[in-house]
Amino acid sequence: MDFQNNNKIKELRIKKGFSQEELAGKSGLSVRTIQRIENNDTIPRGESLQRIATALQVKIEDFFYRKKQEDKSIITILILSQLSFLIFPLLGIILPLIIWSKKKDKINKVDAIGKSILNFQITWLIIIFVFLVISFFNITTISQSAMLPAKSIFPIFIIGILFLYNFVLIIFNTITYNKTEKMYFVPAIRFFS
Repeated sequence: MDFQNNNKIKELRIKKGFSQEELAGKSGLSVRTIQRIENNDTIPRGESLQRIATALQVKIEDFFYRKKQEDKSIITILILSQLSFLIFPLLGIILPLIIWSKKKDKINKVDAIGKSILNFQITWLIIIFVFLVISFFNITTISQSAMLPAKSIFPIFIIGILFLYNFVLIIFNTITYNKTEKMYFVPAIRFFS
C-alpha cells in the first residue's frame, strides 16, 4: 500500500466540515503541521497519521491506496459471465455488472474490459428489443394474410442468429483474450466510457 496523497486528508477534513484549526484541535497537532500536510510539504507518519485518522473518524487505511493486482482468471470469469444471457437476456448485463463493480478497483484491466462488456451487452439487448417490437407490429399488421406462418418464422430466425452471434463472440473473446489479451465487442454503444 502506498500513501495516496495529502489531498485525501484535506478532502476528508472538508467533508467532515472541519476547518484546519478544528482538525488541529481534535488531533492534538498544530495548525502549522496540518497546513504543511495539506500543502504536501510533509507526509504524516505514525502517531500523527493515527491522530488525524482518529479526529476524522476514519481508518488509517483510508489514506492509502492498494495497487491493482494482475488476475487473468477474474477477467476470464468476467467475460464468461456474459453467457448468463442464455438463461435470461438481462442476466448478460447483471452478472458482468456485479463482477465489474466488485473487482474494477482491485484487478488490473477489469474496469476497461467490464465497460466494454456492458456496452456490448446493453447494445445487444436493445437490438433484440427493437427487433422484437418491429416484428410484433409487422406480424399484427399482416395477421389477416395467408403468409403469417412464413412471416412469423423470420423473426425467430433473426433472434436465433443474434443469440448465436452473442454466444460465439463471448467464446471468441475468451479464447482471444487468453492468447493475445485483445477482445472485440461489436456493435457497442458507449454507455460506459
